[in-house]
Formats: sequence, C-alpha cells, structure tokens
Amino acid sequence: MRPATRRRLLIALAALPCASAFAQLAPIGQPQLDLPRTTLTVGMHRIDAQIAATHPQRQTGLMHRKEMPQHEGMLFIFEQPSVQCFWMKNTLIPLTAAFVADDGRIVNLADMQPLDERSHCSSEPVRYVLEMNQGWFAQRKLKAGTSLGGKVFEARR
Repeated sequence: MRPATRRRLLIALAALPCASAFAQLAPIGQPQLDLPRTTLTVGMHRIDAQIAATHPQRQTGLMHRKEMPQHEGMLFIFEQPSVQCFWMKNTLIPLTAAFVADDGRIVNLADMQPLDERSHCSSEPVRYVLEMNQGWFAQRKLKAGTSLGGKVFEARR
C-alpha cells in the first residue's frame, strides 16, 4: 500500500469513533429522544430514565423538549465525582435536578426554571444527576438523603 493511501486510511479509521459519537446527537435545535434507557426506583416509584453519558449527550440534555411524561427523566452520568452544575439554556420545561452520590443517595435537589441560565450546583461531588419534571420529587415527598435504586448504582454500593 502506498504511504499516502495508508495515511488516508489511518485518518479515516481514527475518525470513526468521533463519527459514531456524533451520529447519536440530535440535530441542532431538536430534542434527543433516542438515548439508551435504564429503570431507576425510589421507594415504590419507577423512573424510565434516558442516559446521557457522553459529553455531547450531557451538553444537550433535555434541551428543546416541549414536554416529558411524568414517569420519565434523564440520568446524567459523569466519569468521576465532582461538583456538578446545571443550567436551563434552551430547556423549555421546568425541571428538578437531583444530585446523586455514587451509592444512589440524593445529595440535594434544585428546582430550575425554563430558559434560566443561572447555575444550580451539587452541594458535594457527585457522579450522577437525575432531571425530572419539576414537582415530581416534592409530590412524592422525596428529599436529600433518599436513595435511588437501579443497576447503575448497584456496582457502586
């Protein structure tokens, strides 16, 4: 194989993982609706959560959604625990963010208003953030200290 051909082939192969990651993104201005899902539990309540685990998925989050079913949410997963901060740029529905420790314990909750660009942060380093429709946690009397269940947390306990 000629060196120039080999070089082009190596560049194309190196770009494949990036192309794969971008193929999972929603078009700009569109909600991302086809992310992987997991089931979470809190007490007797079940949550069907989309998983945002890559940087582009987390960056888009629940932007551009006009509604979300009451039993659904989005679980943001980060590589390592850190103080996580969220805002509502391009997010059209009111949400509550539950900042969640590795063991599934809710560290703190933050109500967030549509299109508000103020930061809402975890009170301690966390790896997970679960966004639900605003009021979901309050209606079920769930607060800091409550534990979430699900496969994603089982390996960390």
